[in-house]
Amino acid sequence: MNGATNSPDPRRGGIYIRGTTAQDIETARLNVLDQLGALGLDQYVKTTDEADGGRLCIRFRLREELASEWAPGSDTIQLCQKLNLDTQGNSGDLEREILLAMLLSPVAFEFPGHHELASAVRIRKNVVEAARRTALAFHTTEAERPADYWTYAKGRGFTILPGKSLITALQKATQPGVSGELYSFSCYRATEYVILLGIAQELMNCNPELFRQLQRQWETRAIMSGEFHEVFLREYGSMSEPLPVKYYVPGDRLWFRNPDDSSSDVTGYEGSWVFYLGCGLFTNFWKRDKPYTLTSKCLELFHWRNATYRDQADELQIDETVVEQRVRSSMNDPAEVERILGIMLRLREPKGVYANGGCIDTSREYPRCVCPGTSGMVLPDH
Repeated sequence: MNGATNSPDPRRGGIYIRGTTAQDIETARLNVLDQLGALGLDQYVKTTDEADGGRLCIRFRLREELASEWAPGSDTIQLCQKLNLDTQGNSGDLEREILLAMLLSPVAFEFPGHHELASAVRIRKNVVEAARRTALAFHTTEAERPADYWTYAKGRGFTILPGKSLITALQKATQPGVSGELYSFSCYRATEYVILLGIAQELMNCNPELFRQLQRQWETRAIMSGEFHEVFLREYGSMSEPLPVKYYVPGDRLWFRNPDDSSSDVTGYEGSWVFYLGCGLFTNFWKRDKPYTLTSKCLELFHWRNATYRDQADELQIDETVVEQRVRSSMNDPAEVERILGIMLRLREPKGVYANGGCIDTSREYPRCVCPGTSGMVLPDH
């Protein structure tokens, strides 16, 4: 499998809103164009009225000539550079990048109305801003939380103490700027906490009742791993219809796979869960002031295979110091960088297969709808 994908069908992607009546569609058109217009983006957008199974729909896409110029091959990594966006210092530019990337999507982002699109964009902004502040102490097996907000019980996981704010608890666990401490747990769990925080912050304003249910849920039992994915997330792209290797939307959660059979057996090195921060950068929870580029992330994962050793218990381990040294050495050799990217910038292979695949996943994840009456989140314990 290589990095090539079928050319996206522009008729299928973008932002797609379903309605019941013609008035629903017209309201969605006006509201979406108002949101885009406030950011100076409405002039770049093409709208198409459609019908799906008897229901009226409207699709918003970036005009094709602009898509080819700004994101050739659906490469959204270069959007900020091409359009001179400052997503770190300008919240409006972050919203612009999110919406432009969504308008460029080869797979439609579907919403039942503009209200859910607006919430989805705010959640993505929340996720990016929280992810930028997130930092962990590196340990592949330990797990700890701030004792003044969290407790642990088998079968329940880490839950928050009664009367403690879920939002503050999540911030204290992940953001040393709030807690003054670094806590040890996996990057996968950290991504769940960042997503949960982004959702909770939006629910406080748009759906207070669901926010109260979420608070009670985490006082009772944590939702984790596969169940977390099922309750809170939607996935777009698949093994049969993969996303382009350089297509990302700020706020996406994604997985970089370690395509090396041997080093992927080391606990914690099967791959790496990250968020796309926009502006061509991905989270680095261990060194938050040094986010990854796609190149540096690929080099890191590649050199895991060159940094293995056996510890005193004859267990395979990876020496991070060696990884850093090899990455620095490779960065100084453009031909070596090109060679490694040729290996790594391929779509990953199926689970258990290690032949010619790279580290790029075929899909990305983002939160479900959250508004009253249209929310897609059903909590198991209220």
